[in-house]
Amino acid sequence: MILDLQNIYKDYQQDKLVVPVLKDVSLQVEEGEYVAVMGPSGSGKTTLMNIIGCLDRPTSGTYQLAGEDVLKCKDKEMSDLRLRCIGFVFQSFQLLSRQSALENVALPLSYAGVKKKERKIRASQALERVGLGDRVTFKPTQLSGGQKQRVAIARAMVNNPKILLADEPTGALDSKSGQQIMDLFQQLNDEGVTIVMITHDRNIASKAKRIVHIIDGMITEEGSEEAEHE
Repeated sequence: MILDLQNIYKDYQQDKLVVPVLKDVSLQVEEGEYVAVMGPSGSGKTTLMNIIGCLDRPTSGTYQLAGEDVLKCKDKEMSDLRLRCIGFVFQSFQLLSRQSALENVALPLSYAGVKKKERKIRASQALERVGLGDRVTFKPTQLSGGQKQRVAIARAMVNNPKILLADEPTGALDSKSGQQIMDLFQQLNDEGVTIVMITHDRNIASKAKRIVHIIDGMITEEGSEEAEHE
């Protein structure tokens, strides 16, 4: 089991009010799975992604990532775990505009203390893997939306993370580029990469091997309770 969330609650304080966002969420993901977490805006899916990604802590519950108890980690240990275990892909790419594709991809390696020569080799290989071996010197402004997302995926994969965590990865792309990104995710999953993808788009979610729905901060599996209520 690579990801094991049990009885996760997340509350936010607004003035004197306590606002519950996640309510008793349990989610398990096996190594090599491809899971879509689907829900409308305001359903709690971004909060769940932030907890899975070690960017936020739940109010209560337990979380094991690759066998480590995340909630016992201090902040520094949590950021180390995040760097080692999770590759992020965002809707807005989040590339540094003044850096080349190669430099953007190499960034997590510099945080991990990898030597410069090794960074260059590994970043080049990651770009090759996503079909951008001929674009290493290009800056984001010289790339199409689909190519930018490929650079972001190469950056997410360069550390060989345990999980690729994608938040609306095709949200800013036209349908053709979006399909190419989905094909790339399928290829990575076929190679054994574990993918957890957050989306509100059923067409995108249908590419995953398993769909989990989050509504009003609670989770249902595709084909379980939700189907019975329809």
